[in-house]
Amino acid sequence: MGLAGVFPHLFGHDVPVEFRAYDGSRAGRTGADVGIEIRSPLALSQLASSPGELGLARAYVTGHLEVHGDLYTALTCFPAVTLQGISNGTRLRLLATLAGHRLWWPVGPPGQEHRPRGWRHSQRRDSKSISHHYDVSNRFYEWVLGPSMTYTCAVFDEPTSSLDQAQFVKHDLVARKLGLTEGMRLLDVGAGWGGMVMHAAEQYGVRALGVTLSGQQARWAQKAIAERGLADLAEVRHLDYRNVTETDFDAVSSIGLAEHIGRANLPGYFRSLADKLRPGGRMLNHCITRPDGSYGARPGKFISRYVFPDGELEPAAEVASAMNDNGFEIRHEENLREHYARTLAGWSANLERHWHEAVEEVGPERARVWRLYMAACRLGFERNAVQLHQTLGVRLDGTQAHMPLRPDW
Repeated sequence: MGLAGVFPHLFGHDVPVEFRAYDGSRAGRTGADVGIEIRSPLALSQLASSPGELGLARAYVTGHLEVHGDLYTALTCFPAVTLQGISNGTRLRLLATLAGHRLWWPVGPPGQEHRPRGWRHSQRRDSKSISHHYDVSNRFYEWVLGPSMTYTCAVFDEPTSSLDQAQFVKHDLVARKLGLTEGMRLLDVGAGWGGMVMHAAEQYGVRALGVTLSGQQARWAQKAIAERGLADLAEVRHLDYRNVTETDFDAVSSIGLAEHIGRANLPGYFRSLADKLRPGGRMLNHCITRPDGSYGARPGKFISRYVFPDGELEPAAEVASAMNDNGFEIRHEENLREHYARTLAGWSANLERHWHEAVEEVGPERARVWRLYMAACRLGFERNAVQLHQTLGVRLDGTQAHMPLRPDW
């Protein structure tokens, strides 16, 4: 069996993919739109040392395995990557093939892999984990995210909406759910590049404070705030949300931060946000969730080591329960799963348009990490492996919620 013949045994013989290897062997469907090329012995060494998704991801990130054709389309062709369920006979044939090509030497993880140290979700470790993903290059993120510089799920009110239009709609939906009006004070935790803060200030006349653990994000946001003439209303600080000293905010938005908090810390997280609000103030939590409790909270090895170190995803019911038990009455909830798939498709298209510049800016390995993770996450939202939920809560004023009888957003 040639090296290319290893892959049909792993993925199945009916996948619409052609496999090629540097030894000249071919397997799979000849002339398929998607091709997988094993370019180096190290590709199979990675797979041999780390069977499953991590080994394949390492081989792709380092360029020892290449995908010809659209990566998202390629991923849709494959079932879950696993060595479980392979018969002993097939396993022995695979081992013989690999051993015959001397592919069993040790291989280390690529340089882009991050394995944080220290107490999980301590402020120091959280800061390093956030820096790994977000302190990459603001120019790189400008190419991927587009003019909105918003790195969270957009809301498409029309199928033909552009990504930037959909990000405006998302920010405005959050603002309207929070009931923002001129003169209010907003705290935005996990503020990123300041999109929500600037929207609240510019569109609603709100005094908005955003905080982020990324120094590059904070500097970019402050510059953008000054350029848009919003410095009297908006501010983004390089600060952990746990160290915000101000209180009595009229509203709190948490857009894409709860995924970094950790299951054990959710009760304290929501209690701390409730303590920042005045009675009658609202909080909107926007985060990625699992579809149900049968999934583990921690993501797969590729996402956890390359993309979001220490990230944890809980079911929407668990997030809502943590809110409900720690200072908030739940008033509204919705799933925007399909919107995140569209958002990721837009980001992926942006990356492809700027591929050569992106590689020059952040290096080929990091660019390939982003290409792979965004395509895989898009598929995850489409297949309901992950969801995106917005949950609106209110800190009661005695027994009064001060909410409209029906949603007015």
